Amino acid sequence: MNAPSTVPPSTVPNITVRGLTKRYGPVTAVDALTFDVAPGLVTAFLGPNGAGKTTTLRMLLGLVAPTEGEALIGGRRYADLASPRRTVGAVLEATGFHPGRTGRDHLRVIASGSGLEAKAVTGALDRVGLTAAADRRVRGYSLGMRQRLGLAAALLGDPQVLVLDEPANGLDPAGIAELRDLLRGLAAEGRTVLMSSHVLSEVAQTVDRVIMIAGGRLRHDGPLTDLTAQGETLEAAFLRLTATTAVPGAAAPARG
Repeated sequence: MNAPSTVPPSTVPNITVRGLTKRYGPVTAVDALTFDVAPGLVTAFLGPNGAGKTTTLRMLLGLVAPTEGEALIGGRRYADLASPRRTVGAVLEATGFHPGRTGRDHLRVIASGSGLEAKAVTGALDRVGLTAAADRRVRGYSLGMRQRLGLAAALLGDPQVLVLDEPANGLDPAGIAELRDLLRGLAAEGRTVLMSSHVLSEVAQTVDRVIMIAGGRLRHDGPLTDLTAQGETLEAAFLRLTATTAVPGAAAPARG
């Protein structure tokens, strides 16, 4: 996977979350989260199943309305961004592909609908290592190839901010290593990178900062080295910090 062109850090918006809360009836899925995600770093968003990670990311991207609080990108709600695909690239799940379309045509449709140049498709395919399979129909793609296609779609607009939910899911070891290099390269250019993952051993090799939640509440927000400086592994710190997850309504069905 190859990194895109450099974006000056001064032009890159950060992510700001303030008092973000989501309730589904009596269930509190996300409980007054407050944190920032700065440019120039790869930030991990971690938590056990049902912690509220996916719900938080969906609120950030305007797919779910918060009950209280706000999630902003460069001081604006996602819905208020003038050119969303040029500002934010997102991967939430490796679905939503038309099985009869080729990977290249899938990206062409997105580019056309977003006012992006056709050459963006070629560049995005190259960045994620999918050029050789670009003209195959998506129905024949493996999960890892679909993950790459989703990431290519996120990169089409050469965005300043990346929001990725489990981007390594389905990738083989070589693909995971390529993803690590890509994300670190994007951050080194000054972009804002927020990723969730359950592969903690890989997270420990990739990220600079860790935001950890459990039961919808913030458990840790700080540099990775704050968790590992004393010889504790990220896995051990994760288990320690997320061991107590009980909050009102936490026994209800998980929502990510």
